[in-house]
Amino acid sequence: MLRSIGPVSRFGRSFTAVTATAATLAVTAMSLAASPAAAAPTAAPAAATTARPGDTCTAADLGTRKPYIKSTEVSPTITHFKGWYVTEGTTGNHSVTTSTQTVISVSVGATGGLEGSFPVQTLTAAGASLGLSVKVDASSTSTESNAVTWNFNQPGYYGVYKGTKKVTGTYASLNCNRVQQSGGGWALKWIEGPGGGNFTTFTTLEEGAVRCQDSVPANSIMAKAQGLLDCGSPAAKAERPAGAVPPTAKQKRDRLAQRQAATGGKAAGQPKVAGEPKAGGPGAKAGAPIAKADLSCGSELYRITVPGKPLSWGAPHLRADSVRLRPSTIFSGNLDQWRLCNVTERDGVMEATLWNLGNQACANIFPQNAGTDQTPLMMESPCREDDLQRFYIYRDVPGSSKIGVQNKYTGSMMGHDRYADGESIRQYSSGRQDGTGTYTLNRV
Repeated sequence: MLRSIGPVSRFGRSFTAVTATAATLAVTAMSLAASPAAAAPTAAPAAATTARPGDTCTAADLGTRKPYIKSTEVSPTITHFKGWYVTEGTTGNHSVTTSTQTVISVSVGATGGLEGSFPVQTLTAAGASLGLSVKVDASSTSTESNAVTWNFNQPGYYGVYKGTKKVTGTYASLNCNRVQQSGGGWALKWIEGPGGGNFTTFTTLEEGAVRCQDSVPANSIMAKAQGLLDCGSPAAKAERPAGAVPPTAKQKRDRLAQRQAATGGKAAGQPKVAGEPKAGGPGAKAGAPIAKADLSCGSELYRITVPGKPLSWGAPHLRADSVRLRPSTIFSGNLDQWRLCNVTERDGVMEATLWNLGNQACANIFPQNAGTDQTPLMMESPCREDDLQRFYIYRDVPGSSKIGVQNKYTGSMMGHDRYADGESIRQYSSGRQDGTGTYTLNRV
């Protein structure tokens, strides 16, 4: 805990931190065909806060993703402030109601939502990389009490403050995928996948009082508060009645600049993150045209099955129902058979639309539920040229048909809560960490 130094002593309690982390279709079909599985890597998957691009992963990680912190910045920030004058005879305990100087809100990505485990893991990883305890929930400095109780034992001009370390940075999403080695062989590695952006959080709020003549550490919270006192001005040295001091012109300018920065919107050049609306996509202006997809589907049919078990992805008879785990029988009505359409490949990661033979519709995450964790995978017809209907497919090494499936728009991985007939396929922001998000893509 930082404390004011000099003759001022601390009185009252501090606040506790809230803590808690383009290939062709023919080539594609050949590479995905089921055949005897190759030996899996023996190394254990990297921990969520330590995985880095190029680290080894396993087939159980194909249906998961992890955050990777690319950059961080720590900025001491004053959140509440009040100038306070103490005269002879008015020393002692004072309860000072401060004014809001700036508001810091916890956010991850362009939408700022903390739904699911991936945003929490991102903030946890950021705090761990800095050795700081940071907020990992949907909180804001504006929810903290603005009262500061302090024991002023000498007269003088004080800045009474609350402040914190604002932590900002950028992150990427790591996915497990096959990577060809220099010798021609293959291995499963963590790669930087789609979905990344900016994050903001903060540490425990600290409170105190500081005078112009106090010596304080450079670039500390106290130094930031001392800077707001405008100590070089004649007003700072003038005699005045005990109590609150009106904000100086500098304080007003700084406060206005902080508010404009907080409401100025996304900075230019901020990377797109999963879940951010794009032109023509979900979240765009009402009435924006949506191009109908001209699907180019391969002739191969696949079942997306649970490895070593009979249940597979089955499209529903009714469009209002979700994709569920179902047994493949003569009564399945082709609802267990899928085509890969508009297939592309980039850096070894395949992207495709999943079209079902039985109900002639495409797998889809509905836009109104796109930001919600555990939203079920639905079907929609007609198919649209929409990232909610596009999926990344992460593959095991050649010779194995194991895959992981990720929605392009939301960045969430597909999985299921339990292995049972009728269990819905759902999206999970960081995937199912128990390996149940790994499936097999078997040609019928």
